[in-house]
Amino acid sequence: MKLDDAAARLEALGNPTRLKIYRSLVRAGAEGMAVGRLQAKLDIAASTLSHHLKSLVVVGLVTQTREGTTLVCHANYPLMRDLLGYMVEECCAEGSCAPVVLPKVA
Repeated sequence: MKLDDAAARLEALGNPTRLKIYRSLVRAGAEGMAVGRLQAKLDIAASTLSHHLKSLVVVGLVTQTREGTTLVCHANYPLMRDLLGYMVEECCAEGSCAPVVLPKVA
């Protein structure tokens, strides 16, 4: 992954609303989630949701498919794994790693 691509994707996820949207789609699994359901689940105005989804689609983290009249959003799992891999691929390459203690994420 190129540095600029990773930076753009991390920047998109750096917004709390977009991160909430993305986490919801990751949790939804391969089935994805209809935009209307996502809007109701997160209690976000339609225009706001549309704006944030566009940002996630532009960087490739989210894909959208149309099923009849319903727009369904999907997390792009391969790209998510690539981004996470990019973040850790050189972990401790120039030194020893500290013990990993992961905080519980709410």
